[in-house]
Amino acid sequence: MPRVGVLAAGGRDAITDVPGVAVGHCTLDQGAIQTGVTVVRVHDGSHFLHKVPAASSVFNGFGKSVGLLQVDELGVLETPIALTNTFSVPAVAAAQIQAAIQEHPEIGRAWPTVNPLVFECNDGYLNDIQAMAIESAHYRQALAGAQPEFAQGAVGAGRGMSCFGLKGGIGSASRIARGASGYLVGALVLSNFGRLRNLVIDGNPVGRSLASRVAGGVEPDKGSIIMLLGTNAPLDALQLRRLSGRAALGLARTGSFMGHGSGDMALAFTTAYTVPQRASDPMPALAMVHAGLLDGLFEAAVEATEQAILNSLWFAEGVCGRDGHARASLRSVLGR
Repeated sequence: MPRVGVLAAGGRDAITDVPGVAVGHCTLDQGAIQTGVTVVRVHDGSHFLHKVPAASSVFNGFGKSVGLLQVDELGVLETPIALTNTFSVPAVAAAQIQAAIQEHPEIGRAWPTVNPLVFECNDGYLNDIQAMAIESAHYRQALAGAQPEFAQGAVGAGRGMSCFGLKGGIGSASRIARGASGYLVGALVLSNFGRLRNLVIDGNPVGRSLASRVAGGVEPDKGSIIMLLGTNAPLDALQLRRLSGRAALGLARTGSFMGHGSGDMALAFTTAYTVPQRASDPMPALAMVHAGLLDGLFEAAVEATEQAILNSLWFAEGVCGRDGHARASLRSVLGR
């Protein structure tokens, strides 16, 4: 597996190196149905009662996500983070709402409503996206299966995704920031973007030679990528927004130029503390990282994002889906 950057990784080299984070998948592999759901659980308690600070950056807004408006207004998450295909966003958002109500029947009555958070990419090349095969049960399965150890590649929401004209999907990595703090940044991506001739691995423009080996190597860049960054550093929402913006640099290192039809979004969160839902509960009292000390976290975010994108390619096996459409794996193309 290609390794990029100079920083050390966490023990798993995954977003689950961030304490409390777990990832689960539900994968649908049924002929023309090649899709799924991936859920990132940010801690093992109630996400509604104990909200995790978060913020987002939208680099190219060609996307249909749900929940970002309130996240950026209030600076917290109220549900686990869900990833799926474009047409399944409503079904997954409804499943998140149903799960929150089941846990807390007061939601929407004695308590405020809940803000679901769902990100999407279009997997319609490999998956019959019009079938709208994702149901509430698939979200519940992914959430129930969330663990620190999880699969990468063509799994969960990544099952039908394409990246640089090859098979993409779910990728993850982590990096430990420079300095005495020892804080860590973990990344998880849903990769579905890029033209093969633009692919760069560790600074090497390998896509130029690989494009001649793969049909469709000159397709337009019309996909998307969702980039999630988690950290154990105590940051506020403003600092998290700045951290989320560094994901774009890791994306650029792989050769993306964020084409017209590409939805490129990042969300950063911290598990260092939570914000209570009830106004009667005490607010956390802790010292945030000084702005002058953020550079180490920024560097870690860039490296982790770049590595996560490459991992999404490296771990994905080839998939044949709707109408005979197929995507080869990076490893098979390199083997030629």
